[in-house]
Amino acid sequence: MPLAGILLAVALVGVGLCAAAAVALRVGGARPTLGRRLAGPPEVRVGRLLDGEAQVGSRTVRVAGRIRCREPLHAGGGERLVAFHRDVEVRVGGRWRTVERLRETRSFELWDHDGSLTIDPALAAEPLVAIPGVWRGDPGELEEPHASAVARLAERHGPATQARSTTRTINVTDELLVLARPVLDTDGRTRLAPPPGGYVITNLALDDAMRLLGGRHRRVAAAAVIGLGLGVVLAAVGSVGAILAALLGG
Repeated sequence: MPLAGILLAVALVGVGLCAAAAVALRVGGARPTLGRRLAGPPEVRVGRLLDGEAQVGSRTVRVAGRIRCREPLHAGGGERLVAFHRDVEVRVGGRWRTVERLRETRSFELWDHDGSLTIDPALAAEPLVAIPGVWRGDPGELEEPHASAVARLAERHGPATQARSTTRTINVTDELLVLARPVLDTDGRTRLAPPPGGYVITNLALDDAMRLLGGRHRRVAAAAVIGLGLGVVLAAVGSVGAILAALLGG
């Protein structure tokens, strides 16, 4: 077999490895990219940003603080929230289809004893890094307006066989870590801007957040990340090598 053909086969193996790794990460619920975003930057307190001790500019930091909100969302059981995310899905025609994507938020102050900075969780990246509440059941258990949406989907794609709801919330009593970019306003005051992709917000300690983002099968996720990196290398080396070999007549 010509060298170009061998190298092309290597590239195809790399592409296949990347695809398999991506499927494994998705099935296991792992989010390694979000985990790297959250864990990578240095952690600072709100007071350090206000005092000018931490670098202000394009650098992203992980800011720690508590919540203060004058007009929170009022949920059942006396809960007061600043973010409520709920996704309701049904399995129709062999695919999960969304029948509700609810996002309710309230702006709040992230504070410590040395000051506060405003955060708008409507600008947060998804998902919120919070332990989700998950319900699974029969589609017939869904009430309006979900029941009508399921009926319409069933008319188009066949009977609904499963339903699930995933809810993530941020409570006013939570301590937060927020991935943000400290910048200066025109009046010289520090504020927290969302980095590219949005704020990353978690109400978990960093170690717990990383475990959550590792998915249900952390060993499989770790192997998939390694496989993804190896696949990228093989695909790049194989494709470039095949092109060079073809140009050189190999």
